[in-house]
Amino acid sequence: MALVRLGFGRQHLCLLKRSFLLLKLTAVVFAVLLFCEFLIYYLVIFRCDWPEVKTAAHGSGQKTLKAMFLADTHLLGEVRGHWLDKLRREWQMERAFQTALWLLQPEVVFILGDIFDEGKWSSSQGWADDVRRFQKIFRHPQHVQLKVVAGNHDIGFHYQMSTYKIKRFEKVFNPERLFSWKGINFVLVNSVALEGDGCHLCSEAERELIEISHKLNCSREEPGSSLCRGLQPLPGSAPVLLQHFPLYRSSDANCSGEDAAPLEERGIPFKERYDVLSQEASQKLLWWLRPRLILSGHTHSACEVLHGAGVPEISVPSFSWRNRNNPSFIMGSMTPTEYALAKCYLPYEDTVLVTYCVAAGFLVVLILSWT
Repeated sequence: MALVRLGFGRQHLCLLKRSFLLLKLTAVVFAVLLFCEFLIYYLVIFRCDWPEVKTAAHGSGQKTLKAMFLADTHLLGEVRGHWLDKLRREWQMERAFQTALWLLQPEVVFILGDIFDEGKWSSSQGWADDVRRFQKIFRHPQHVQLKVVAGNHDIGFHYQMSTYKIKRFEKVFNPERLFSWKGINFVLVNSVALEGDGCHLCSEAERELIEISHKLNCSREEPGSSLCRGLQPLPGSAPVLLQHFPLYRSSDANCSGEDAAPLEERGIPFKERYDVLSQEASQKLLWWLRPRLILSGHTHSACEVLHGAGVPEISVPSFSWRNRNNPSFIMGSMTPTEYALAKCYLPYEDTVLVTYCVAAGFLVVLILSWT
């Protein structure tokens, strides 16, 4: 009888140890998942803060607009999108975007093109599925405005672009080219159409820009000008230019920073109308619109260059782990006369992967130590 009781006691102790081990394993797995898939976004983005405008808005009677700028989300489609790749990268962008909205409370968000990866060739059903996923990932409160410009992956390069693709894109995203808020003018350019070859889509895009140029010029004129009668008055602020393709620059050789292009790629010459706009199209935009600031995407890397008489252009890096280990977005505090920009980095993909590897190693050691 004593031996039976002893055997039963050992079995009970063994079951308790197994249960305790299983509890520890579950706790470790849950803690790692909670950290890597939720908490890390709050810990990283919490360090970001809105920059202060040099001339305090309250001192000049001007209101400050808080704007977020991000680019190149590249939501994968039905052709090249592996389900695991979609799940991982889209979850990363959703958590990053939703966390940024909650912590930073922007008033307007601009996405600078290449929202989708396969919009240039996706079927009607594939497009509808991509749009549905976009609206889920980048959902936002009604008081936050979301503005989007088209990229080459959304409507195709010039030789792939068509009226059908542009209309399909504009049906989902407001085709508004001129957006004014709190005395600040934003011009949203379809830079894919600035080929300069006289095609009907290119001519239409240039016509729209000339009309916007006329409206902006009238905002700078004295009231009552005969050329400006009948036009809705705009704020007299020099515009902020938003587009997918950067203005012409020969390469990224003069770009620097941890999120600039890799050193071995910076000196590679850019191809006009493919990597950047042509020199002619760039000069037209600067001449027609006379912007005070330009923000663009497309290269997936950061860069800051000066054009003309010192007009700065900021290339916004990709928002997705699929294109960068260290994605980021730009935060802008803006008034009609001043602006201040700051960069907010997202969690590094390497950090998450290393955390998972360390946790896996710890679990292995834990299991081996029990056996």
